[in-house]
Amino acid sequence: MSFRVFLTDDASRDLEELYHYIELRDAPGKADYVLDHLESALSTLSENPDRGAYPKELLAIGLREYREVYFKPYRIIYRVMGEKVYVMVIADGRRDMQSLLQRRLLQV
Repeated sequence: MSFRVFLTDDASRDLEELYHYIELRDAPGKADYVLDHLESALSTLSENPDRGAYPKELLAIGLREYREVYFKPYRIIYRVMGEKVYVMVIADGRRDMQSLLQRRLLQV
């Protein structure tokens, strides 16, 4: 079965901001390199979204609705609903992920 992968508005914004941040602060071409690898990780979700692990921050509070895949240190957090995959967050895992996930996914 093939799943359709959708980026939420927040995830699209995450990807754009991440690209621009790397483009301004890192070696030439690094932003393209990271974007290519993140897009590759996103494309794998269409074939096997259940392969992702449960985010430890959410698992700690008993939530198993979301999963994640990595292109380290970047984390892609998503939710599978039927035959659709909704990407909710694309973030550098070195951030305060607990606060980010609470704001984004739990509306706290």
